[in-house]
Amino acid sequence: MADPKGTGTKEDNRRQYVNFAFYNVDPAWRRLPEEERKRGKCQFIDVIKSYEPEMLVIPYSLVGIRGDCDFMLWRISYDLLKFQEMSARIFATDLGKYLSVPYSYLAMTRRSTYVREHQHADQEGVRLRLTPGKFRYLFVYPFVKTRAWYRLTQHARQGMMNEHIEIGHRYPTVRLNTTYSFGLDDQEFVVAFESDKPEHFLDLVMELRQSEASNYTLRDTPIFTCVHRELPEMLDLLGG
Repeated sequence: MADPKGTGTKEDNRRQYVNFAFYNVDPAWRRLPEEERKRGKCQFIDVIKSYEPEMLVIPYSLVGIRGDCDFMLWRISYDLLKFQEMSARIFATDLGKYLSVPYSYLAMTRRSTYVREHQHADQEGVRLRLTPGKFRYLFVYPFVKTRAWYRLTQHARQGMMNEHIEIGHRYPTVRLNTTYSFGLDDQEFVVAFESDKPEHFLDLVMELRQSEASNYTLRDTPIFTCVHRELPEMLDLLGG
């Protein structure tokens, strides 16, 4: 996605729309003749590439990891309608005719109410612009807090979040991207952790379970382990 230049404060404060779209391929597609499968993959790639640089699309494979979806597109744009337009064009391809979407999460970027100290420009909580795709693995899940959490005072919530943030800082190899879904989708947040070390993410989540804020988690499933692949490689892993 193009980085606006010379646009000033107003442009810098734009918030991004974020979509995590998970796709499943009908097994019938793998039984098609090779030329038909190849044509469908080329059409799919052409659609994705046609939205550069106005939309950032990061492809991930879930083949062999989840049984209910095969790949995911992490899509980021300043225009919500582009998600709908791209999806329609994807489904019109020869590959798209064999795709279903078992999960799709919509969110936006915003600044956190709990991160008070601006340590650096790319710190989680102060970013309105995501810069993903630099790590091999991505761990994604929707997240919902209990209603009791929102009835606590800001001071009480801040104290628990300070503990939460401190735990996160113990794992510098794990990068958190928090996006917000209030009023846009069923969940309240979609969290996406990037890392090259799955074992570090596992340890982080185990430690976060012991934090006080964890008592106010209503739902944080399903959880997706995604592997970053280039677009042609992601499609080849579908088995055709």
